[in-house]
Amino acid sequence: VQLQASGGGLVQPGGSLRLSCAASGGTVSGLTMGWFRRAPGKESEFVAAHRYDMRKTYYGDSVKGRFTFSRDNAKNAVYLQMNNLKPEDTATYYCVARTYWSVMYYSRDQYPYWGQGTQVTVSS
Repeated sequence: VQLQASGGGLVQPGGSLRLSCAASGGTVSGLTMGWFRRAPGKESEFVAAHRYDMRKTYYGDSVKGRFTFSRDNAKNAVYLQMNNLKPEDTATYYCVARTYWSVMYYSRDQYPYWGQGTQVTVSS
């Protein structure tokens, strides 16, 4: 599966962005899909993961209530709606995928498929 993330950019604090992740070479339906982010000088941080069979999404503590994961099987894509953005959300965001659900969904090592990343900068 190849993943292509897009939608990043520069936004002011309190603003919104919607990231997209298009899949090719496979279908997003049935896959565990998610997002990680990495800020300069920091470790990768779990953002969200969607369990397809349970229709349930898990979020990192720092984004709960502000970010929303969604998927569109017809378009073979997933999205991350980011609202009330803060400067600390500044990072490169990566779309990720794995075949089956993992109880360690928050660990980057669980995902063999990664997109190329899209930069999000939150600044006034």
